[in-house]
Amino acid sequence: MEGIDLKGKTAIVTGASRGIGKAIALRLAELGANIVVNYRSTPVDDLIIEIEKMGVKAIAIKADVSKFDEAEKLIKETVETFGTLDILINNAGITKDALVMRMKEEDFDSVINVNLKGAFNTIRHASGIMFRKRTGRIINITSVVGITGNAGQINYSSAKAGLIGMTKSLAKELGSRGITVNAVAPGFIGTDMSDELSDKQKEAMIGSIPLKRVGSTEDVANLVAFLVSDMATYITGQVINVDGGMVM
Repeated sequence: MEGIDLKGKTAIVTGASRGIGKAIALRLAELGANIVVNYRSTPVDDLIIEIEKMGVKAIAIKADVSKFDEAEKLIKETVETFGTLDILINNAGITKDALVMRMKEEDFDSVINVNLKGAFNTIRHASGIMFRKRTGRIINITSVVGITGNAGQINYSSAKAGLIGMTKSLAKELGSRGITVNAVAPGFIGTDMSDELSDKQKEAMIGSIPLKRVGSTEDVANLVAFLVSDMATYITGQVINVDGGMVM
């Protein structure tokens, strides 16, 4: 991406083993950033090799960000390896869909713990480092359903709406130290999650999108790359949809 240079920067991408997280990790690496690939279970050896071929450094750190101490380990190992942390992308997320009358308590709790508390955990441990540096970029990957709601996803929608409130509050809290905090809200993006939908569901989704197509993970990664760059130093506290106009 012309005009964006992330050389010498260190970025953590949580939940980076596949989908949007993987695309973000690859794009930031392509622009010169050293990458910490966070994962919980899916092996990421091939991704590390792919990133290092771009001439940057990459490490994989296994950590369940929903656990406070494991999020702390993720941040500590990053700083021990690279000496600093410049960019934090909170992408880790899960879904456990069900109508409210059938939703199990543990399915509500687990989605909130990963998607919302996981972001708090990493920010809690990373913010001090950025605060002392007087600079930093935090991006929370939310969703359009955090804005519109979605039947059968009260856990997921609640977590994603919570991320929006978290983003705005942190932008106010950390702005005086030169730290920007923004949220990116993907719409219907082609990922493993969307592949689970039926053809009928996909057709209905696409019918509601003015651009009449599914978005790509690269569409999301491109926006993230801009927001963490020096081209976006005066943008903070924003929620930007990548949705083809679906919820405008």
